[in-house]
Amino acid sequence: MEKDSYIVEADFDGMRADKYLTLQMPDQSRSYIQKLIAEGSVLISGKAIKSNYRVSCGEQVEIMIPDPVSTDILPEDIPLDIIYEDDDILVVNKAKGMVVHPAPGHYTGTLVNAVMYHCAGNLSTINGVLRPGIVHRIDRDTSGVLVVCKNDNAHRSLAEQFAVHSITRVYRAIVCGNIKNDYGTIDAEIGRMDNDRKKMCINPKHGRRAVTHYKVLERFGSYTYIECTLETGRTHQIRVHMASAGHPLLGDTVYGPSKDKFNLQGQTLHAATLGFIHPSAGKYVEFSSPLPEYFQKLLRYFETQNV
Repeated sequence: MEKDSYIVEADFDGMRADKYLTLQMPDQSRSYIQKLIAEGSVLISGKAIKSNYRVSCGEQVEIMIPDPVSTDILPEDIPLDIIYEDDDILVVNKAKGMVVHPAPGHYTGTLVNAVMYHCAGNLSTINGVLRPGIVHRIDRDTSGVLVVCKNDNAHRSLAEQFAVHSITRVYRAIVCGNIKNDYGTIDAEIGRMDNDRKKMCINPKHGRRAVTHYKVLERFGSYTYIECTLETGRTHQIRVHMASAGHPLLGDTVYGPSKDKFNLQGQTLHAATLGFIHPSAGKYVEFSSPLPEYFQKLLRYFETQNV
């Protein structure tokens, strides 16, 4: 275990402890430091604290960083649909049905297993052994553009851009029902359900602000093809927001109808465009991926049928 100690200088008096330590330890992410605080691994004057504790000039701050944990997550030779790659980032078109990172019940066949094989160890380590290179994620049944970080500098740069919501994120979706307005914005807090912690909901009291802009691309009577642009990136944001507006995503049996008559096995949602400032070049880059075949077939079917 590594142990570091700092004496708070006057310039940092009154600063949140997690922010203070992030400035002192630029190689560690703020979320990781918050995790260590929650685990009691950060002491001030010998006592554990909370992330919102504000440090005072002259206080001694001690942080204990555990040794890296070995993992059984193994590289797997899984084909990747690579959109772009350089020394800093890998941009892939994730297939519908692929889990992004290992979790209970999904320790093989994930995107992480695939990129571990492809990158041969050249991945950022900030998010730990289960999520090397992963700076953001999209749901298992959502397809589309996802960026993987190949070093810690790239990870920190992109993590900051995600944190301040400067990333361009555009999705395509098919929703149930006929949306009457051509454009709209849903601005509603999203948080976990009290009686089912695996599901999200509109939660004004305990949720975090979430903003989704949508635009109608085509109407099919009982269904609407839309484009969604995110200002924020909350868990299940588009799925929860559109369901709250009375237009759940087609195939989403979690937030919409429990029966999926098209047997889609998950929501009809595609991450079409992702744009950000490149961590080394310092220039804006943007990547797009085409709609998956099942999505295109649905659109062709709706265009020719009276639904």
